[in-house]
Amino acid sequence: MDKTLIQFHPEVREALESHCPVVALESTLITHGLPYPVNLEVAGGLEKAVRKAGAVPATIAVLQGQITVGLTPAELAYLAEAKNVRKCSRRDLPIVLAKKGDGATTVAGTMIVAHLAGIRIFATGGIGGVHRGHPFDVSADLLELAQTPVAVVCAGAKAILDLPLTLEVLETHGVPVIGYQCSEFPAFYTRSSGLPLDIRCDSCDEVAGIIRARDALGFRTGTLVATPVPKKHELPAPVAEAAIAQALKEAEKRGVRGKDVTPFLLARVSELTHEESRTANVALLENNARTAARIARALGER
Repeated sequence: MDKTLIQFHPEVREALESHCPVVALESTLITHGLPYPVNLEVAGGLEKAVRKAGAVPATIAVLQGQITVGLTPAELAYLAEAKNVRKCSRRDLPIVLAKKGDGATTVAGTMIVAHLAGIRIFATGGIGGVHRGHPFDVSADLLELAQTPVAVVCAGAKAILDLPLTLEVLETHGVPVIGYQCSEFPAFYTRSSGLPLDIRCDSCDEVAGIIRARDALGFRTGTLVATPVPKKHELPAPVAEAAIAQALKEAEKRGVRGKDVTPFLLARVSELTHEESRTANVALLENNARTAARIARALGER
């Protein structure tokens, strides 16, 4: 790979060269997940959460055709208000680089860049998965987890998805799904989906041990670390499910398709729950950032 394609924030470069813990953060959350100025506040809050837990944050994006690992406050502010920013998964990165455009990395896109940059841990809200009622509509996030050795800390897959099928796809591709301090797969807004997990770790050292063993074997698969939304911010399951069902009906009626489905559903669920879902979303994002930082620290300790 041409290393000139990546521009590192000096703090991130120094941390990587010194083998200090670094946590990757996505940028689609900023451009497509939350409205301005909430998006900028949350992005700053996530970086602060990583720092307080003892690691260096590295928010990843493409700015004017340059892959950027670690954004300055000015770059974060620019991205928070930027228009026509392309969501970047594997297929999109070469397009945005060639056209010298702006791109916000998805879970898959962030995994790719994190791996190229030498970052082993990445914190996000929820991964993509299999869409309800459309079993062949499978997020690129799942395929990236099958081929890129980065550990992704999340609150499960987004609750708007088909969670049982999402777990089946991950199992088929050999991706370990670790329940961090939980025995059931979290359902994003709620702490449990009722779907049991066969791997539970109650400490960051245990998680780090599994990641080290994967690397020692030379496996190229990612690792999914699922941790529930903090209890006090959990959305009651009936409330979440009712809002999701209503949003899905509206999306179908309006003919929302492809990459527009997830942003539409998340925004509509937020409206239907009087923004309680957004509160849960922000809380789980910060919790995941802290957890990822602690795992990154444990991974660096022997």
